[in-house]
Amino acid sequence: MPVQLNPLPSFRDLFVGPEAPAATRPVVGMFVCDGGATSAEICAGAGFDYVLIDAEHGSFWLESIQAQLRAVAGYSAQAVVRVPVNDEVPIKQVLDAGAQNIMVPMVHDAASAAAAVRSVRYPQPGAAEAGVRGVGAALARSSRWGRIPNYLTRAHELVSLIVQIESSEAVSNAAEIAAVEGVDAIFLGPSDLAASMGYLGQQGHPEVVEAVKSVIAAAKTAGKIVGVNAFDPAAAKDYLAAGADFVNVGADVALLARATEKLAEQYLS
Repeated sequence: MPVQLNPLPSFRDLFVGPEAPAATRPVVGMFVCDGGATSAEICAGAGFDYVLIDAEHGSFWLESIQAQLRAVAGYSAQAVVRVPVNDEVPIKQVLDAGAQNIMVPMVHDAASAAAAVRSVRYPQPGAAEAGVRGVGAALARSSRWGRIPNYLTRAHELVSLIVQIESSEAVSNAAEIAAVEGVDAIFLGPSDLAASMGYLGQQGHPEVVEAVKSVIAAAKTAGKIVGVNAFDPAAAKDYLAAGADFVNVGADVALLARATEKLAEQYLS
């Protein structure tokens, strides 16, 4: 008889139930952008709730993503993969590589959010929104090669979808995006948002901060989980006070760059 496995927890599990981390404190995570499994494993073991594998800006793809997912799986931190684009093909590939938590960047309106939902779901008889995910789970890590019972009919319950609001257009459409069924969480990217508002490199501009907080409020009104990228501790605390449920507080490559600069300065200046 083949071995039957239970699926790993999903991002939603960080927020649901009295034992979930979010029941007593904010959920905290960080980017892993290096692409190496060792970097991902080191960050996963640091104590964060999740690590965000960045395949949008990182210079790596499927084999590296799968290696990082395997490295993170040995720790309590959840792995979230940010795909490069809102397109069913790369989303299907990342899901088949075994990702259970997908972040989709540059979602500007409700139609784009609905397209992301379809991409992470299989076609289901009688479903209000038919999924378009290609069926290849028996050949892939997603179902552990057929060892997760009834994976095809359960996948929509196992996969968490996070969409990114990071443009002025998306801010205007935040309530409609948050209302899309199948979107589990909203994630705000102040850097791209600032650029779209004419404040390139000014994530802390008052108008950008106001826009971020307006999206937090819209997401909370819709009953959706909402988080924000904020490497500056003061900004992170401000957004948490405004109602953010989770915050992304750093990146492996940035931490390495600053730490090595500091070490060099100690000996070379």
